[in-house]
Amino acid sequence: MKVKMRIQAVAMDPVTNSPVMILQEEEGERGLPIWIGILEATAIASKLENIEFPRPMTHDLMKNILDRLQVRVPRVEICDLRDNTYYALITLDLGGKEIQIDARPSDAVALALRTGAEIYVYEEVLAKSQALAEEAQKKAEEATAATSETNREKLKDLLERLDPQAFKYKM
Repeated sequence: MKVKMRIQAVAMDPVTNSPVMILQEEEGERGLPIWIGILEATAIASKLENIEFPRPMTHDLMKNILDRLQVRVPRVEICDLRDNTYYALITLDLGGKEIQIDARPSDAVALALRTGAEIYVYEEVLAKSQALAEEAQKKAEEATAATSETNREKLKDLLERLDPQAFKYKM
C-alpha cells in the first residue's frame, strides 16, 4: 500500500549538520525524515521558496527535457529502505505507457516539485523507518543509562577513597 505524502520542509539536523528532507503524510500524522545531500537540499528548498535561477539547474533541465519529449511524471515513490538507504522510483508516462526509473528520493522529490507529480511512500518503508527510529532511541537511552551508571560508580568510588579528615574545618 502506498501513502500519499507532501514535502513539509528541508531542515538542518543539528547533530549531524546535514540537511534533512521531511515528508508529511497528506491525510495523517506520520512523517518521514530522509537525510540528503546539500545540493539536493538546495534544489528542493529553492523550488519550495520559488527561487528562480537565470539558467536551468539540473532538475529544471530534467523537467525541460521531459516536457520537450512530451513525457509526463505522474508520481514518484519511495519504495524501499535497505541498509539505512532509501530507494525511490520515478514513474514516466510515455503516451500512456508507464516506465519506472530508479532514483534517489531527494532527486525524485526535487523532480516531483517541478512537474507536479504526486509523492508516495510505501507503507512498508514507513514501518521500517519507525522501527529504525525506535531502535536508535532505545540505543541512545541505553547509552545514557550506561553512562549514568558508570558515573555513579565513579562517584561512589571517589567518595569511598576520600579521607573524612579532608572535610573538617575550624571555626
